[in-house]
Amino acid sequence: MLTSAQSIVEYKAGRAIPDRLTQQTHRHYLDHAEKMLAIYRDGLGQQRRFLHRQVEDIFVDEPDCPLRRIEAFCKLLDDASVFQADAAGRAAKLRLEVFSRAARLHPLVQEPDRLFEHEEKAAKRQVAEELGTPWDVIRQCLYADVMAYQQLEQFTGYPDAAAFLSRYNVAQLQTCLYRAESMTVTATRDLKTIVRYAKLAKLLHEITRSMGGSPMTGPGIHGPDARATDGRDAHTTYRITFSGPASVLHETRRYGVNFARFLPALLACRGWTLEAAVPTPWKTPAKLIVSAADRFTSHLPPPEEFDSTVEEAFATKFGPTRDGWRLIREGDILHEHQKTFIPDFTFRHEDGTEVLLEIVGFWTPEYLAGRRETLRRFRRHKILLAVSASSLRADAVLTDNILVYKTTLKLAPVLAALETIRTASRSQRDPTERLPTEASER
Repeated sequence: MLTSAQSIVEYKAGRAIPDRLTQQTHRHYLDHAEKMLAIYRDGLGQQRRFLHRQVEDIFVDEPDCPLRRIEAFCKLLDDASVFQADAAGRAAKLRLEVFSRAARLHPLVQEPDRLFEHEEKAAKRQVAEELGTPWDVIRQCLYADVMAYQQLEQFTGYPDAAAFLSRYNVAQLQTCLYRAESMTVTATRDLKTIVRYAKLAKLLHEITRSMGGSPMTGPGIHGPDARATDGRDAHTTYRITFSGPASVLHETRRYGVNFARFLPALLACRGWTLEAAVPTPWKTPAKLIVSAADRFTSHLPPPEEFDSTVEEAFATKFGPTRDGWRLIREGDILHEHQKTFIPDFTFRHEDGTEVLLEIVGFWTPEYLAGRRETLRRFRRHKILLAVSASSLRADAVLTDNILVYKTTLKLAPVLAALETIRTASRSQRDPTERLPTEASER
């Protein structure tokens, strides 16, 4: 992704408008992009600074190209490259050796005389002989640990010039989200996929069903706790509200970047509109509004099967079935009035008992309060929460439906909790889903 220093945003009439290259206005940029890609394809062995200088030269006579745009192009080209690394710190050791030997000859001059007798070229030859390495090789390695002097080793590049420019447009859109104070996505299609991407980006979110939609009827809808398999009802609109960075303790900057990481994934989906509140340089609010109709192109492949390594490891250990329980990945979307809930896993026993499992990523008072409300709304369902021990507050008070794990979610406590619920169900009891007490929110 780009850095904030490479962001180009125009603020107009309360809207934030990121820089975007269009075919109508910037068609000639395709030729510029071809030249930039050629510089990197043919630039193996060249230092980063020389590659950047060649890119800058392309735009010398281009009246419509601010410096930030050129810097953004260079950043995206660098992101698709592999440069020489100096993990062992050889460059620093070489500099110490070279400068220590050259210090005996200080000062060095271009033209020696009686006062200053040590010529620079002769000094370099002498140091090279003492080290047993040609000076040209020493010169190339002397600053290998400085980014500007790193040599290009590999360029994976972009499929073509159009794909490169498309990536630039998305990158500028992403930078606008770095400091977003809040973000909302309205979706009419691909709800499960959007939520899955949000979980991959580790974003706290709440989902509600739009009041403006038609009654929930049709395939996949069952009674008051209606279920839909993928939010495909043409008359149903879902509103996904994402918490801002301020809601995540000690994760403000990183969490803000997670908004940006989520964006390319959202672009791969259909039927959505994103609205984000972003601050302006003048501290006045502005809105960033973009939708699937804007036809931004995602460069990302389809999402991974699991949202986290914890989920993947647990599903692998549990297997398709165990002790009469069947594990279902990505259960149905549950509806209760205007509220929705998508569990990470659904467990279904041979006797018909069904239990939902939600693995909680972040644990904050606000997020916990939201989860408590979710559990209240869906109290007719049996829901287990798995929470990482590292994210728990010291004064958190846990209840029976909360499972705490360290690095992996173990099978034994999950199976024990499942059997407890199943036994209660078979006894025709109606246990109320117990929630974390208020003490855990303070």
